[in-house]
Amino acid sequence: MLSVLYLVFNEGYTASEGTSLQRLDLSSEAIRLTREVHALVPDDGDVEGLLALMLLTHARHAARTGPGGELIPLDEQDRGKWDRAAIAEGVTLASAALAKGSVGEYQLLAAIAAVHDEAPRAEDTDWAQIRALYSMLNAVAPGPMVILNQVVATAMVDGPHAGLAALAALDRDAHLRDHHRLAAVRAHLHERAGEMAAALRLYREAASKTTSLPERDYLLRKAARISAENPRDWPV
Repeated sequence: MLSVLYLVFNEGYTASEGTSLQRLDLSSEAIRLTREVHALVPDDGDVEGLLALMLLTHARHAARTGPGGELIPLDEQDRGKWDRAAIAEGVTLASAALAKGSVGEYQLLAAIAAVHDEAPRAEDTDWAQIRALYSMLNAVAPGPMVILNQVVATAMVDGPHAGLAALAALDRDAHLRDHHRLAAVRAHLHERAGEMAAALRLYREAASKTTSLPERDYLLRKAARISAENPRDWPV
């Protein structure tokens, strides 16, 4: 049941296809239903952790899109638009769940979301703590997306080349090697490393693989910005 609620929330937070990045009707309904479950079983750490995760993630929704519905990544969001009441409630719930000795998937994801939400600025984010939490999450609920996020944290701590080296193992994963997020992360790391030709190619590749129009447009904007910096040097 919790897995279904989380799937509904995720589809609302980032729609898998279509012209809109978010479907607030789905994410809000998932939060409402999870609140009802939590009211029925207030001592269940998994339910408490899931509700905390939803609140901490949903708290950013107003800052995730621009005036035209365009995607705004986490590090560029106006944090003044984040819902501080939802963040405070989410942190309280996450702390309570962890205090019960519950260290499952939802509690760890909520802890990661809390680290992001409590950073006053993107550059204040405690990426070392996030990497450690993803390492714990990979032990509890292993999966390629967990590893991909752990690689991002590694790159933020140790530099883009460390992240690119860690990505190599994911090329062998049947579920991830053709996923747009792998190409997008690799593009971002090449961009951070100053390897713009590779970043340009990979942003375009990632854009061709996603079914979300806002994500596609964001990736194409990234590619266009790189191309515009020195158009004579980049392949068409």
